[in-house]
Amino acid sequence: MNNVTLPIKFDSTSNGEFEPPKLSYRESLINERAIDVINTTARHNALNRRQFMLSASAAAATLVTANQINAMAGLSGGFYNVSEESKHDAELAATELDGDEFIFDIQGHFVDPNGRWLTQNPNRANSFLNLPGAHCHFPDMPNDQNSIQCLGPKQFIKNVFMDSDTDMMVLSFLPSSRESESLTIEEADATRRIIDELEGDQRLLLHGRVNPNQEGDIEGMHELAEKWHVSAWKTYTQWGPDGNGFFLDDEETGLPFIEKAISLGIKNICIHKGLPFGRQSYRYSLCDDIGRVAKRFPDVNFIIYHSGFETGITEKAFTADGQEAGVDSLIRSLLVNTISPNSNVYAELGSTWRFVMRHPDQAAHVLGKLIKYVGENNILWGTDSIWYGSPQDQIQAFRTFQISKEFQEAYGYEELTRSVKQKIFGLNAAKPYGIEVDEINRFIKGDAITTAKQDYLNNPTPHFQTYGPKTRRQFLNLKRWENE
Repeated sequence: MNNVTLPIKFDSTSNGEFEPPKLSYRESLINERAIDVINTTARHNALNRRQFMLSASAAAATLVTANQINAMAGLSGGFYNVSEESKHDAELAATELDGDEFIFDIQGHFVDPNGRWLTQNPNRANSFLNLPGAHCHFPDMPNDQNSIQCLGPKQFIKNVFMDSDTDMMVLSFLPSSRESESLTIEEADATRRIIDELEGDQRLLLHGRVNPNQEGDIEGMHELAEKWHVSAWKTYTQWGPDGNGFFLDDEETGLPFIEKAISLGIKNICIHKGLPFGRQSYRYSLCDDIGRVAKRFPDVNFIIYHSGFETGITEKAFTADGQEAGVDSLIRSLLVNTISPNSNVYAELGSTWRFVMRHPDQAAHVLGKLIKYVGENNILWGTDSIWYGSPQDQIQAFRTFQISKEFQEAYGYEELTRSVKQKIFGLNAAKPYGIEVDEINRFIKGDAITTAKQDYLNNPTPHFQTYGPKTRRQFLNLKRWENE
């Protein structure tokens, strides 16, 4: 296949928490045909490929091609609402792919390329330095360190705030011991201060990472709240120092963690569910405990990262006697514990949307049943960037995606209206995070980041690269550092 990176990326990249999927014949065919279409259309418009790639028409051409190949494969659950003409007409493509939504991405990541996690054990760097998708160029850095800089704060700011329509982001953390943190709260706060200096002090919020089954973490929550002013807590119920996870209603770990969060007045608890780490802690990746604690603590917002999604599960319509894993694990837990839609449980889409956007039937089922059972006011936008490079392609794909009439009628799914998408993109997350959207919009329209972006767009340099592992070997290499 031609070594060209498309503006809409249907590839095998993982966020490092799951094994990169092998592309199906259909998905590979979408990429191959889209490249051919882009090359042909660029020549027709008397543009070189790079010039054409920078236009909305290239993204439109990729989505149009996806629609055609998916229809040929008999996939009828959803489609990208993009016209055939848009691949030739950049202005039309822009009207179909652009938008003015408030976009609040509640799952962003980067690593500290100069942190103690590398200096204390330089072998850990090899997992990152050899990721082939990382092609950043920093003249003042040695060549063998350029790729890890792709995962650092400078590239994070460019990918998120210059190359995408993202307005705000919550910076999150990876599962690890304190000694192995690839991003410390100190470095995260330093990046927040960089953005503050650009008058973007409304742009970046921070999680406080808590492993309640690790000695000292619950006690350390006070410092995270008082010194670092975190906006939410992030925990991984599958993770533990000994490889064993925990449930949120465990007497010695989960419950003290929730009670400490309440006492500190920060009642947003973000929980990684789904995307299992392995067999040993698999049961903790399921959402059985979510409904139980949501019922017990109705004033706490439980934000379920990845919505319980598993890459090994084919998402279908929810049924009472159906599968008990994947997104259905979350839905079943809510129903068993009589947690009504739009209450105190939220479903986040990081990596989940990025994975299913290549498969319209699964995408339709995931979005349709989350809206139906979790509630259209409680679905939150997240992208897991920087692992996938700029989140702009995820934004464009979501803007144009529609659940088919066939699936709406067959499964009782709602149409993805502009209003619903506006909620998911950012308005929904404003409630748990206590954000006044009108006030934020007024501020960011005149801040230095907006000014810098307006200047940048006169000569944009998006690269369409992704940084996460793309093969099983790269994935295993990346996971190895967590245990060193």
